[in-house]
Amino acid sequence: MIIKIVAVGKLRERFWQEGVADYARRLGAYARLEVIEVPETRVEGEAPAGVERVLAREGDAIRRKLRSREGGLVVALDRQGKAMASLDLAAWMEQKTLEGVKEITWIIGGPLGLDPALLEQADLLLSFSSLTFPHQMMRLMLLEQLYRCFKIMKNEPYHH
Repeated sequence: MIIKIVAVGKLRERFWQEGVADYARRLGAYARLEVIEVPETRVEGEAPAGVERVLAREGDAIRRKLRSREGGLVVALDRQGKAMASLDLAAWMEQKTLEGVKEITWIIGGPLGLDPALLEQADLLLSFSSLTFPHQMMRLMLLEQLYRCFKIMKNEPYHH
């Protein structure tokens, strides 16, 4: 399977880079991983129109990175999305694999979230929590959960 992560912004701090690199290496035993970063756009002022422009600009940049492949799905991470336990996410991924899905693209927004139009286009909105997390942390958390899912699907030790 191909796992593609399209994320807004770069990992600037070394500790995020090291954690992401570790889980990317681990995940490589189970899937081909592609990580694509799109530039984070800074908001000018606090006006809602400025936020909408930023989300639209970042959404356009993300859409340009989404290649439509036969048998591919797009999952957007969003606080308002569906919450799943790790076992449920692993079961969902396993079912999609059985259905012939070859690629799953996971989208992580920036500090302001994701463009509403992009959320509407996603095949699944997934929530890790109703809490808000830094987008750098979400990248690490997503990679860890994907690694956990593959370990669960292969019945290998890791998940308790």
